[in-house]
Amino acid sequence: MLARGSWMFGRHPVAAGYGHTAANRVDWRGLTVLPTLRCVEDYASADAASILCSALDGDGNAVTGVFDKVVDRGGVDAAYNVAWRLAAAMVGDGLERGPWRLDFPNIDGAGYDARWVARFISAYVNEDEPTGVALFGVAIEDGMLPECLLMLAGSTAATLRHRAQGSGC
Repeated sequence: MLARGSWMFGRHPVAAGYGHTAANRVDWRGLTVLPTLRCVEDYASADAASILCSALDGDGNAVTGVFDKVVDRGGVDAAYNVAWRLAAAMVGDGLERGPWRLDFPNIDGAGYDARWVARFISAYVNEDEPTGVALFGVAIEDGMLPECLLMLAGSTAATLRHRAQGSGC
């Protein structure tokens, strides 16, 4: 279960019993280590899909469970990659390149996690990864990252439901 501050430090994926061992990352024919970026990308996409399925089912415990596994396997960087994919799912395809200024009415009165999601989505649509990384760091420092990621998953699920109902937004 997620707890405040529990994501401060991720364990090494191999030490935690997750991920690939050195044996299956090695191309024995050439004795070279293969790039692991594809593996990370595949994990992030699959993890985001799993989180979205759980969020669409309204299962917050499953969402937090998947994020816990993501962090155990790959640390906060892996959680960031999954969050970036959730932002992509929320925004959808066909977004023209910005700059974008997003309007979130009454955002100043919203909770920490809702303000964080609005800023993270804004960073995503503006292709501003440094801001996304900074938001992650601040949420970790404030002990609020688990709540923010749960809100992001729920907001993404709500947006997908809304879009599927034909509203077009």
